[in-house]
Amino acid sequence: MPLALLALAIGAFGIGTTEFVIMGLLPEVAAGYGVSIPTAGLLVTGYALGVVLGAPVMTVLGTRVPRKRMLMLLMGLFVVGNLLSALAPAFGVMLAGRVVASLAHGAFFGIGAVVAAGLVAPERKAGAIALMFTGLTVANVVGVPLGTLVGQHLGWRVTFLAVAALGVVGLLGIARLVPELPRPEGVRIRHELAAFRNVQVLLAMAMTVLGFGGVFAAITYITPMLTHVAGFAGTSVTWLLVLFGLGMVAGNLVGGRFADRALMPMLYVSLGALALVLAAFTLTAHSKAGAAVTVTLIGALGFATVPPLQKRVLDQASGAPTLASAVNIGAFNLGNALAAWLGGLVIGAGLGWTAPNWVGAALAASALALALVSGALERRTARRAADGSRLVAAGTPAAPAPAHH
Repeated sequence: MPLALLALAIGAFGIGTTEFVIMGLLPEVAAGYGVSIPTAGLLVTGYALGVVLGAPVMTVLGTRVPRKRMLMLLMGLFVVGNLLSALAPAFGVMLAGRVVASLAHGAFFGIGAVVAAGLVAPERKAGAIALMFTGLTVANVVGVPLGTLVGQHLGWRVTFLAVAALGVVGLLGIARLVPELPRPEGVRIRHELAAFRNVQVLLAMAMTVLGFGGVFAAITYITPMLTHVAGFAGTSVTWLLVLFGLGMVAGNLVGGRFADRALMPMLYVSLGALALVLAAFTLTAHSKAGAAVTVTLIGALGFATVPPLQKRVLDQASGAPTLASAVNIGAFNLGNALAAWLGGLVIGAGLGWTAPNWVGAALAASALALALVSGALERRTARRAADGSRLVAAGTPAAPAPAHH
């Protein structure tokens, strides 16, 4: 695998740390600004919505800029947003900093996935995308727990300053290691938008929203769930986040491996198992050992869906992949925003700290239903094409080609 993928993985590591570290620091930030935990949860929702809006806008702006330079500009924006979060005097300013940082997220992964896939042979594309996303998953093993630990002992502002510094390292890595790539020729926004008329692209994005949303319903409120229900001490949450991160790394690599071999079966298995594990978490959350195992499985099954879903979108939008790739990253975060909001809603309604797990299970089951529909449509299209080929081969005259004047 090319060294340039390492630079993309470092950028992904910084972005993954800032996205997920807020989960471990939600009680500290809420106390610091004197707001409730569901209100502090808006820092998750706000970031996610920023990704949803930022992904298409930044990608469209980036069509006029060479891809390497665009990746560097996005990392610069990420650094500015995290500095703003670290120094924010009021909750509203912190929320604004989160949104600024989030604007870089979708376009970075969207453009980065296209760049990563273009650096390797066709049969290794999902593996290359998975390698870039490894930065995001390793962030959950190292960056998030470390950031949580630093935030609990030195203050959460120090965590966001450290994340800004990570962004600078990512920026320098891209400048040094990613090759100069020419601006894609002939890219028209109308051409890129045409991909969204493909039902399979839309189905893949809907699966992304619901499937990964299932993970976030549970993980956004993981700290209060583990401390109030499972009975862990606040300091133990760091190590449980390490388990979640290890699950993510394993799931991402397995998902990448099997997406190049049997993409749809991989999605059926991972989404079905994710729905079952999230439903089970309402029971296992009452036991320390059960909670630890379940958190690991949620990370693994949730991230096993990422490379296949991203590759599915790239395959189905093969003529104009950049915008579709970035919008699909936005779709992950639309799921995150929706799930964080719904999770806060059921907690606020007095249904208990484990109630978001039922929300997550319902979202993942809905994603599985869409995957089955998508697979059935694909098989029907393939059957029709095969029947058409047989008729032509048997000598049945094909429809005449339209005359050109």
